[in-house]
Amino acid sequence: MKIGVYICHCGINIAATVDIEKVRAFAQTLPHVAVARNYQYMCSDPGQDLIKNDIRNNGIDRVVVAACSPRMHEPTYRKAVHSAGLNPYFFEMANIREQCSWVHASKEEATKKAMDLIAAAVAKVSLDEALDEKEVGVTPSVLVIGGGIAGIQASLDIAHSGFEVYLVEKSPTLGGHLAQLDRTFPNLEETSTILSPKLKEVGNHPLIHVLTQSEAEEVEGFVGNFKVRVRQTPRYINPEKCTRCKKCEDVCPVRVPSEFNMGLAERKAIYLPSPLAVPFTYTIDPQNCLFLQKGECGKCREICPEGAIEFEQVGVERQFDIGTIIVATGYDPFDPRLKPEFGYGLYKNVMTGLEFERLLSGSGPTQGKIEINGKEPKNIVFIQCVGSRDKTVGNEYCSRVCCMFTAKQASLVKDRIPDARVTVCYIDIRAFGKGYEQFYEQVQKKGVLYRKGTPSEIYQRSGKLIVKADDELLGEPYEEEADLVVLATGLTQRKDANGVRSLLKLSQSPDRFYLEAHPKLRPLDTATDGIFLAGTCQGPKDIADTLSQAHGTASRATIPLFAGRVKIEPITSVVDVSFCAGCGLCEQICEFRALKMDPYRKVMTVNEALCKGCGACNATCPSGAISLRGFKTEQIIAEIKEVC
Repeated sequence: MKIGVYICHCGINIAATVDIEKVRAFAQTLPHVAVARNYQYMCSDPGQDLIKNDIRNNGIDRVVVAACSPRMHEPTYRKAVHSAGLNPYFFEMANIREQCSWVHASKEEATKKAMDLIAAAVAKVSLDEALDEKEVGVTPSVLVIGGGIAGIQASLDIAHSGFEVYLVEKSPTLGGHLAQLDRTFPNLEETSTILSPKLKEVGNHPLIHVLTQSEAEEVEGFVGNFKVRVRQTPRYINPEKCTRCKKCEDVCPVRVPSEFNMGLAERKAIYLPSPLAVPFTYTIDPQNCLFLQKGECGKCREICPEGAIEFEQVGVERQFDIGTIIVATGYDPFDPRLKPEFGYGLYKNVMTGLEFERLLSGSGPTQGKIEINGKEPKNIVFIQCVGSRDKTVGNEYCSRVCCMFTAKQASLVKDRIPDARVTVCYIDIRAFGKGYEQFYEQVQKKGVLYRKGTPSEIYQRSGKLIVKADDELLGEPYEEEADLVVLATGLTQRKDANGVRSLLKLSQSPDRFYLEAHPKLRPLDTATDGIFLAGTCQGPKDIADTLSQAHGTASRATIPLFAGRVKIEPITSVVDVSFCAGCGLCEQICEFRALKMDPYRKVMTVNEALCKGCGACNATCPSGAISLRGFKTEQIIAEIKEVC
C-alpha cells in the first residue's frame, strides 16, 4: 500500500493559519505514506495533475487531500483519482480549512489539529475498500408541485424538451399570487401580459397534464424511479360542458369572501376562480355549497343549460411513475395581525400590500379605482418591512420584494391621484435588481415622500388614522394623519409547508424556507437526489429571479431524463443477516424508507437506490448487524485513535 497526502494552501485561507511545511513533514512520517506534497490550490488543474502523475508514475494506490470541506470538492478529487485509473473510493479528504484555519486564531493549535485530522484520514484510507457505483434507468417524466409562475415556467421548459409533465396545484386554478397582481416593477407592465400567454400555453401543451385541486399524498422510490400518488378533489363541474354563461353564479344564494380578492369582495359558492383561470371553468366550493352541505338548494344545476353541474362527482386518486420532482409551492404573505401595533383587522383603512394590489387591479373589487368606504384617499402612508427583518416575530431575513412593490404602488397612486400625499416609512431601501435604483429615483421625483424609521403604532383620533413614528434622519418624532395605511407584508413559508416537507424529506433553513443542498454549488438541488426547488418556497425573491430559478431547475430536472440512467452512490448500509434479529428499529428510524423487513426470512433488507448513507440505522441497530460501506466500525475506530 502506498498512500499519497496532498496539502492545499487554499491561497491564504489555510496557509495563513496552518504551518503547511510542518504539516507536510509530519504527513511524510505516517504509516504507508509514500508521497507528501503541498500546493497553492490543489483543486486547480495543476494541483489535480500532481495526484494523477503520482498514481501513474509512483504507484500511489490511496489518496488523502487536506483542504476544504468535502461538500465543496470531494467530487472533484474523486473524478481526478478515477481518471488516473484508481477506484474513486480509495480517496479521503481532511477538512483543514473550516475545521482548522477558519476556527483557530492560534497557528500552533491550528497546525496541531491539522496534523491530527490528516493522521485520521490516513488511518481510514488504509482500510478503505473499492466501491462501485451502480446505474438504474430513468422514467422520462417530471412532477411539478405548485402552479405559480415558477411551476408554470419549469413545466413549459421541460415539456419543450420533449418530456411529460404532471403539474399539480392545490387550488382550483394556476397562476398563484402573480395572478393577483396588477403590474410588475420596475417597468410597470401589466401582469396579464406576462402570465396570460404562459397560462394559455400550459393549458394547451400536449405534454403538460394540469391537475388542479390536487395534492401529492404519497411519494416512494428514488431518483429516476419515483412512484407518486396524487389525490384530486372534485370540482363538481364538467369542464367540457361548461360554457361560463354565468347563469349558475347568478342564481347561487351563497356569498362568501373572495380569496382571489383578498376578502375585499364576495364570491358565490359556485364561481370562476380568477379572470385568467386555467382550466377556464367554474368550480363549486363544497364547504359553502348548500346542496353539498345540507342537500338543499341545487338551483345552479336546475338552471345550467348544458348540464355541466355534477354533484355526484367524487375525488379520485391517481398514481404516476416519475423521474424527477420539482417543488414550487410558493409563499404565504406575513400575517400582520402578529404586529398588533399597526391596527390591521381593527381599522378598515389599514390593509396589506396584496390587498391594495387588488384595489389597483382592473379585475379587482373597485375595477382599479382607489376607494376606501366609497371615498378617494388623499393621504396614504406605506409602511415597509412588516414581518421582515424583525426578530420579534422570528423573521430576521429581508423579503427582498417589499421595497420595490411599495415603490410601484406609490407610483401608481401618484398617477391615479396626483394630488395625494404619499409617504413611505422605511428602514432601508434595497433596490438590488436591474433598473430598480433608477425606478426608485423616478418614484421620488413624482413626489413620493420617503421617511426613514418604522412607525411605533397606529391609532385613531377624531375618526382619522394617526401614524406615530420617529424620523431617523431628522432625529425627531412625528405624527402623520392618514386616510389609508398600506402594510408591506413580507414573504413567509407556506403554513402547509410541513406536509410537503415530510412527504419529500426536505430540510428547512432557519428562516423556515426549504433548504437547498448547497447555497453556491447546488442552489437548486435538495439533499434528496432527483428533487429540486424553484421559486419562493426556497426563499424570498422577485419575479425575475423566480423565473431564472425555474429555468435552471427545469434544466437540472431534465439532465437525468436526457441521460436515461442515473448513478447510485455506493456508500450505503449493508445488513449482516447472520446477526440481524429482525427487531425493526432501523426501519422505524430510516428517513428515506430504504429499509424493509423480509416477510419470509424476518431479516432487514436495504434498497440501495433509496439509501443515502446517513448512518442512522447503523447507530440504532442493537445487535450491530448493520454497517455502512466506506464507514465501517474498524475505520471509524482507526480515525478516533489518531485524534485521541
